[in-house]
Amino acid sequence: MPRFSIIVPTHGVAGRLALALDSVLDQSFGDFELIPVCDGPDSSAGEVAAGYAARDSRVAPVHSPPADGPSGARNTGTGAAGGTYLLFLDGDDVLVPGALAALDRKLREEPEEADVLYFAHERVHWWDAETSTPPLPKAPEGVFTPDRAPRLTGAGLPAWSAAYRRAFLRERRLAFPPGHFTDLGWGGLVTIAAGRLAVLRQVVVRHRLRRQGSRLNTPGEHQFQLLDQVDLVLSRAAEEELSVERSRALFGDLFAAVLKSAAHPERLPLHRRRAFFRRAGRLYRRHRPVGFRPPPGRIGVQYRLLAAGAYSAFRALRGVSRRMARAGMGVPPGRAKPRAWGKLPRPRRLSARARYAAQLRLPLDENLVVYCAYWGRGYACSPAAIHAKALELAPHLRSVFLVEADAADQVPDGVDHAVIGSPRAWDVLARAKYLVNNANFADGVVKRPGSVHLQTQHGTPLKTMGVDQSTYPIVAAATGSFAKLLARVDRWDYNLSSNRHSTQMWERAFPGTYEALEYGYPRNDVYYTATAEYVAAVRARLGVPEGKAALLYAPTHRDYSTGFESRLDLEAFCEEIGDEFVVLLRAHYFYDEGRRGSSGRIIDVTRHRSSEDVCLAADALITDYSSIMFDYANLDRPIVVYADDWEVYRETRGVYFDLMEAPPGPVVRTPGELAEAFRDRSYADDSSRALRAAFRERFCQFDDGQAAERVVRRVLLGRPPEAIPPVIPLAERLPAPAASTLVRS
Repeated sequence: MPRFSIIVPTHGVAGRLALALDSVLDQSFGDFELIPVCDGPDSSAGEVAAGYAARDSRVAPVHSPPADGPSGARNTGTGAAGGTYLLFLDGDDVLVPGALAALDRKLREEPEEADVLYFAHERVHWWDAETSTPPLPKAPEGVFTPDRAPRLTGAGLPAWSAAYRRAFLRERRLAFPPGHFTDLGWGGLVTIAAGRLAVLRQVVVRHRLRRQGSRLNTPGEHQFQLLDQVDLVLSRAAEEELSVERSRALFGDLFAAVLKSAAHPERLPLHRRRAFFRRAGRLYRRHRPVGFRPPPGRIGVQYRLLAAGAYSAFRALRGVSRRMARAGMGVPPGRAKPRAWGKLPRPRRLSARARYAAQLRLPLDENLVVYCAYWGRGYACSPAAIHAKALELAPHLRSVFLVEADAADQVPDGVDHAVIGSPRAWDVLARAKYLVNNANFADGVVKRPGSVHLQTQHGTPLKTMGVDQSTYPIVAAATGSFAKLLARVDRWDYNLSSNRHSTQMWERAFPGTYEALEYGYPRNDVYYTATAEYVAAVRARLGVPEGKAALLYAPTHRDYSTGFESRLDLEAFCEEIGDEFVVLLRAHYFYDEGRRGSSGRIIDVTRHRSSEDVCLAADALITDYSSIMFDYANLDRPIVVYADDWEVYRETRGVYFDLMEAPPGPVVRTPGELAEAFRDRSYADDSSRALRAAFRERFCQFDDGQAAERVVRRVLLGRPPEAIPPVIPLAERLPAPAASTLVRS
């Protein structure tokens, strides 16, 4: 029997689950079992948990349907647990180093077993290092009976702030009550039933506050379940005949939570606020212990108004309090802080703001879609692929593509477009029902009620992204305000993913309330729909000579350097590998060109609009750490990783996994090794194929040629998830053919 069973519900936290599991497995005290509770084996968290279980026998995942909520997940984990003591850890929280050793030491030093051992925890902002430690109520040293610490009611403490003796829970048949506010019910019921308590004032759990706040603070009918939990706990307290002092303390803690909701009426539907207040008043009068005295001051007045059922007076009191608070902050009622509007000259800024504000007052255009890619660099990437598919499947929709002025002449004929910053661009941004981008719209763009924002992303993350960049100084300095970044994330309704790894990393890098769509990247559809004739035509447009094998060289951007650096002498490389090859050079999209035009066997394709066409034209890929490798892998053609500065890149930028341990093909470190891989054909041998197959299995999960259709049907046509075409299995997909027999494998 293990000393501890650590139960970790995982719903909605797959991106940070690894941090929680690692914090347990890295503990110096090892006598435990770790029980992740997942939605199912095929869920994102289920895959993470299964990977840990394969590496460590102490990890034993179980499954609970999402509809059962946190209470169902914890009860399922409890049923599977075999430890002497149970701990509950949220999937986005962590145990601090030495936590389990401290708990074991505290429990062993007492002559009696505690039914419940409460401990301290840290509260940390979702990415800030600053912490706070909420104080625990006063209590005696050692193990004590609940009557000796009446203020320790358990009602205000989260489930993950205590260790529970499993035999005690089983004997008293304690379980998490269903529904919302389950921690409130659980904490009260457990403390009522416990005979022996103890307190460890050492921090055990580091609780990461969600940037959206607690789900319990969101508006809805679920607020009434708070009253259900209060009624349940106080009814049980009456059955157990608690002492008067304990009853008063428990009642006060529970109704402090009730008043918190009642004092924020926006949490309840308008027509249900009075009903909530009246029911709360009835519970107050029914359960109020003899001699209970409300606290002094304005809070005490709220208690008395609740007891009297005086909703109108309570509402008026809250209105006065809010007006006083606003006046104290110096912000006149109803006036918001002005939004930043970019760096336009002041007359233009004021004119654009006024025009945009006027357009925002007009109704949404239900049939208007606005697209943008790469901050206006042109008609490209997934927004362009979605636009093309929408013309076919949703012809009733009108579309406008936003581009910078210098890219306007490159927009294909027939594609309606507007120049970013122009009056028309602001007009359509204000009125469009749908906004689609692979980056982000300007900070000044308002998320209107009823509008739908789709973030398509533009790659699979190897390097750290979003808020995960905050711990890398060079990258963080270039990123700008993380608060502004997250304000843009808050506009997203949907976020696309092409593989489960991306789903998890986007959740970490861009925490928000959007829905993840595991549909694949629409821009990658062409890798399965393009014909041999199309590939030949692209090669001809790019100037690839007939009969030559084209090697695409696509290095990524380095945050620690300025300007484009090839990092490879391409002329010398071409001389060493033989004249049957030509090189297509494509610099990162941050740069306008990789070199000054094409020469000899080197063709600069940096400014070609479509990276997908360039990939189709290439018979093999040479890259370092560029996300193009994930897209190119769909073609099932050879990939060579030229990793001449991996250690520096990893330390300065940060990465989500070790590419050297799981590459898509051979890894070389020097120009000589790279040339040798092509001279001896090892870049396309059996070992290369095996590496690529494993890479494709992991990172080409959802790209199957139908991503754009799934997106259009789900987002633009509003079809339910069950009506969306399923992803074709990887083994059944047929990638576009390569042109050269020199690199076919």
